[in-house]
Amino acid sequence: MKSDDELLELVRHDLNLAELLWEVCEFDLTRGDHGETVRLSSGQALEGAAGDFTGGTFFLCGERRSIRPVLYASSEGQAGLIGHSLAEALEVMIGLPSWWDCLKFSASGDLVTMQAAAEHLQRDELRDQPEVGAKRVQLATALSLDLATVPLLLARLYDAVAGTAPDFLLTVETGEEYESLFGPWLPSRNPSWS
Repeated sequence: MKSDDELLELVRHDLNLAELLWEVCEFDLTRGDHGETVRLSSGQALEGAAGDFTGGTFFLCGERRSIRPVLYASSEGQAGLIGHSLAEALEVMIGLPSWWDCLKFSASGDLVTMQAAAEHLQRDELRDQPEVGAKRVQLATALSLDLATVPLLLARLYDAVAGTAPDFLLTVETGEEYESLFGPWLPSRNPSWS
């Protein structure tokens, strides 16, 4: 498995790979600034590594070493771990269609509900972006990452988010904590999934 820095350098030095990572995961190394001052409840270091089109930020947590946990902070005030390393986080993002929506429609962190949301999201993705499957394989191969099954990726994502507290709670300067990445909604809230 490549270290976090090796993966980041690989993407930084290959514009085609960086573009593919953006297309598949909306993971953009040029957007690592979160826009507000944040810190971890444990006081560990945070390094903004990338961002997405919604204004969210992917942070590497802790002192620089080969592998660090990855925390995602949305621009809407939710945050949590999404992988115990950059490789693990990227495997989830590459292999799991709309990972963020799986969390949003999780009934506050229910793995069975996340599975139901993932099934709806996979159907939507196949209908709307039939070419993305081949791009996922190309990206995983280029980064030397595994494409695991959706149930395994959901379990990894669930475990990462559930392991956020107490050390990886994100707070702003005033001490206010970000909310959990586990959203309160059920898939039935989305009328197009009925």
